[in-house]
This record gives sequence, structure tokens and C-alpha cells, in this order.
Amino acid sequence: MNLGVLARVAIVAGVVLLVLGVVLLLVDHFGLRRLPGDIVWERGPVRVYVPLGLMLLLSLILTLLLNLIFRR
Repeated sequence: MNLGVLARVAIVAGVVLLVLGVVLLLVDHFGLRRLPGDIVWERGPVRVYVPLGLMLLLSLILTLLLNLIFRR
């Protein structure tokens, strides 16, 4: 494997981690933890939380962003 290719992969991975960190900070700052559509199931000491609303929102945002970036 060429070192140039490995360097590009490392840079892209770093940018992805940076964007993920910023998104997580924004989610925490704006309180997007409990959106409509989220499923919370509690039974005794067990709690299952499935953030469907947040997953749909992030999927929509990432789809729009990636379509803008990779549009030809």
C-alpha cells in the first residue's frame, strides 16, 4: 500500500472523527437527546433506549450533506 494513500485515509478518518465530535457536542448542547419517535422501554432495573428520531434526523442531514459534497 502506498504511503500517500494511507495518509489520505488517515486524514479522512480524522475529519470524520472531528465532524462526529462536533455533532455530538451540538446534540448535547441543544438537548436533542429525546426527540419524538424515540423509544424508551423500562422494566425494573432494565432500560432500553432506541433513539429513532435522532437516527432519522442525522440520516437526513448526512444524506443532504454528502449529496452536496459529491454532486457532479
